[in-house]
Amino acid sequence: MTSATQNVLVTGGAGYVGSVLVPKLLARGHQVRVLDLYLYGEEALAEVRNHPRLVQIKGDIRDIGLLEKAIPGSDCVLHLACISNDPSFELDPALGKSINYDAFFGLVDVCRNSGVKRFIYASTSSVYGIKEVENVTEDMTLEPLTDYSKYKALCEEVLFSRQSPDFVPVVIRSATVCGYSPRLRLDLIVNILTNHAVNNGRIKVIGGTQKRPNINIQDITDLYAQLVELPDELVAGKVFNAGCENHTVSQLAKMVREIVGRAEIDVVQEATDDPRSYHISSEKILRELGWRPRHTIEDAIRSLCEAFEGGKVPDPMDDPRYYNVKMLQLERIA
Repeated sequence: MTSATQNVLVTGGAGYVGSVLVPKLLARGHQVRVLDLYLYGEEALAEVRNHPRLVQIKGDIRDIGLLEKAIPGSDCVLHLACISNDPSFELDPALGKSINYDAFFGLVDVCRNSGVKRFIYASTSSVYGIKEVENVTEDMTLEPLTDYSKYKALCEEVLFSRQSPDFVPVVIRSATVCGYSPRLRLDLIVNILTNHAVNNGRIKVIGGTQKRPNINIQDITDLYAQLVELPDELVAGKVFNAGCENHTVSQLAKMVREIVGRAEIDVVQEATDDPRSYHISSEKILRELGWRPRHTIEDAIRSLCEAFEGGKVPDPMDDPRYYNVKMLQLERIA
């Protein structure tokens, strides 16, 4: 059993998921260190920046010297940092590989050498590729279609090869996250549709029949917080899918239109040559950990609508802060 209070280091802790997760870890009594490049600004953790149990470290996970200073003393490392999603990765494949894969070896080795007991890795459900079966389970073969997904899958192999009684890895293959975050992304399917419905009065559906599993950001962050605290025997060397429901893009668009509640919203469909259609089963995580989503995709849409209406998202259509590809093009990471 892990102790009640943990020293947790979160890579990418000022990102879309991290900025919702970190306050939850603090609220649960943990000591938290965030390691992040802060490409998207310094304000994501503004609400907790003065918290006595939070330390923020600005830096690159490829910097071994920095890792050797930042990681010692951590009981658990929760690895969120990466060049996230296919379009961002494809902007600069060499950069994506260096951050998402090459740096992973050093990160894991420094963790092991520093006495980190638990390593939680944020993978992706897209590692499965296209499967014809309805329920894609964790024991199925991985057939990633893109370099982003390929390196996520390879990192899982690296991580499990380092497992020992003193180093407990666990992998979450998450569905696409949705909902409001202080470091908001408007380049994820549910968030895209909601943004356009509210602020453009028009939803463009590319294809429509392809499935996209999603998960509310409140659920995925609750899960990561729980994984910090669960006994080793429940999570050691385990892979878990984590999703809510497997909707088609057309179903998501209809859901958004109904919740936004404007009859004049146009839903325009266009053809696509993108074959990706993902669907996952989250039965294993329910069976073994008793975890199930407590928030819906509709809740995520409502949280975005409230943020737009409350003025929390200025210039949502054009500000590059909300779009990973645009920010990477501006920042030009070496």
